[in-house]
Amino acid sequence: MTTRTTTDWRSWQESWDRQQEWYMPDREERFRVMLDMVEACVGTAPRVLDLACGTGSITDRLLTRFPRATSVGVDLDPALLAIARGTFEGDERVSFVTADLKDPDWTRALPHDSYDAVLTATALHWLHAEPLAALYGQLAPLVRDGGVFMNADHMIDESTPRINAAERALRHARMERARGGGAVDWADWWALAAADPVLAGPTARRFEIYGEHADGVTPSVGWHVSALFGAGFGEARAVWRSPSDALVLALR
Repeated sequence: MTTRTTTDWRSWQESWDRQQEWYMPDREERFRVMLDMVEACVGTAPRVLDLACGTGSITDRLLTRFPRATSVGVDLDPALLAIARGTFEGDERVSFVTADLKDPDWTRALPHDSYDAVLTATALHWLHAEPLAALYGQLAPLVRDGGVFMNADHMIDESTPRINAAERALRHARMERARGGGAVDWADWWALAAADPVLAGPTARRFEIYGEHADGVTPSVGWHVSALFGAGFGEARAVWRSPSDALVLALR
């Protein structure tokens, strides 16, 4: 007789959130502001593109707050997409697409050609400046008139090196204390995924695609705003900031 094992996708989803929060303790605050601005700009039943969606963290919070919303998640990571698909299996409001955002034709894989909001968080710093600017140019036509694009990510102001160093030292000291209390970091989390019978294969494929970590950039808010204007958005500015990160909103 064959024993069937069931993966607890929700637990994997939550463990990913905890690992990310170790790096960004204000992660939920940026999500809250992101959804506030979705409601303010496009209402409570938006069609959303969850860009570089990972496990679907944005989609999870979107649907909890706005039950009439729909979401299309797009990513290339087979392990994180496995968690996302498992978490939302059977939810007709959600679909996922496997695509490489560096592929110039990636938008052809999407089920819709227009979205009320395109949302992304802590993902696009994996890209260098030139492909990131090109991606912004691809996103603008996907956002309907009056719709929004939002990117919450590391956005470093290099004009204040002493302030940056002081903030970094405090943040890392807090992270070390949390690690002493059992917090799991990036490498530890992926080791757990690699040891899981269901996620081992997708995790191996993930490291074949990306390696240990991509070598991208963390340009300033000003760079993002300028690039978004250049891509064709009508307005753009930061709507939330921490000492090291920001949430930039661009309006079509």
